[in-house]
Amino acid sequence: MSRERATALLVDFDGVLRHWDPAVAARVEREYGLSEGVLGEIAMSWGLLQPVLTGKVSHAEWMTSVADALTPSVGDPGRARAAVDAWQRYRGEVDPEVLAFIREVRAAGVRVGLGTNATDVLDADLAALDLTDELDVVVNSSVIGVHKPAKEYFQAACEALGTPPARVLFVDDEDRSVAGARVAGLSAHRWSGPADLRYLRAALAY
Repeated sequence: MSRERATALLVDFDGVLRHWDPAVAARVEREYGLSEGVLGEIAMSWGLLQPVLTGKVSHAEWMTSVADALTPSVGDPGRARAAVDAWQRYRGEVDPEVLAFIREVRAAGVRVGLGTNATDVLDADLAALDLTDELDVVVNSSVIGVHKPAKEYFQAACEALGTPPARVLFVDDEDRSVAGARVAGLSAHRWSGPADLRYLRAALAY
């Protein structure tokens, strides 16, 4: 039996709608005499990342933890904090082709949600990137207290979209999240770049 066509779209933020230029972090690391990739490595360590993605700590507290972990490498807490602050001033860049696609499907009457593992600065980031009015709903893991790829996350996202899971198409660049969405009953596509947009248009009912 063929699957129903999706009538709502749930899109990941980082890696799909927003991209990060690795040169920015590399420049900060060179300026402060840090090893290449250390900022991301510390920040993305699960012991520091998981609490902020579920709202147990704030983004500011997370960055303080990153600076604390960085201090032995730079030998001075103030310099470690300055390195983290310099890194955090950059808030990424919007993919223009993905944004154009979101505008296209919304204009056709398809509800679009942002489905992201994020911190309490997400709303500020959306405002800074002029995305606040580009989405129908925002499903932030730190607000609902559960992160992708948990089934409960996707249940909450479908409720926010007002659409049953079988009619939601989810797009993410991580295999684990795509697999989790499918377990929760959503259609899901592993994003590899703008060439995927042709498939996504065909998969949506508009």
